[in-house]
Amino acid sequence: MNIEEEVQQLKEAIMDMAELTISQMKKAKEAYLANDSELAQEIIHNEKRVNAMELSIDRDCENIFALLNPVASDLRFVISALKINSDLERIGDYADGIADYVIDLTEKLDPSLVKETKIEKMFNIAISMLEDIAIALKEDNVKLARKVYQKDSELNKININASKTITKYINDNPKTVRQSLFMFSIIRKIERTGDHIKNIAEDLIFYVEAKVLRHKKMKK
Repeated sequence: MNIEEEVQQLKEAIMDMAELTISQMKKAKEAYLANDSELAQEIIHNEKRVNAMELSIDRDCENIFALLNPVASDLRFVISALKINSDLERIGDYADGIADYVIDLTEKLDPSLVKETKIEKMFNIAISMLEDIAIALKEDNVKLARKVYQKDSELNKININASKTITKYINDNPKTVRQSLFMFSIIRKIERTGDHIKNIAEDLIFYVEAKVLRHKKMKK
């Protein structure tokens, strides 16, 4: 085994995981907004691939630790890869959870509620963050990684306003409680997706710059 080759293969595996996660979240958006249960089933089926890839990457990291004793930047990368792998898997879980809601949801979405909550915009921001972080990972681009912080702040603002909008909507339309609570849960999953992408950005910066940023506020 060669450390450079193993680290490169690990990086490629992380990139494959990121691409699959992006695909899952894009499909989750489409399935929810179009109430497409067949597409939702496809997401649920692909979740098995996400889980299998996570386990494979974990094993690769363990093998590198055990057999190659990485140091310096290689060590930082393998540590970061473990954490990034976990965050990507969680994002995959959120896409899978959204798909479950689509299958359970029998009512049509109220277009006015979709518009007022800005849930489609939330999906778009989260997907954009995922695409940015995938490129950042591929290129070791910390400047691009840092861009996700501003987008995450925007997600958080929309999340707060959407929660208020849904609460008012339920009060005005008591018969829509089930649909509204589903939407609330999905919005929460999108917001949490942003948090995990932010974690990935922090781990990339740690790997490239040897700086620990988690639990610290980023300068805008």
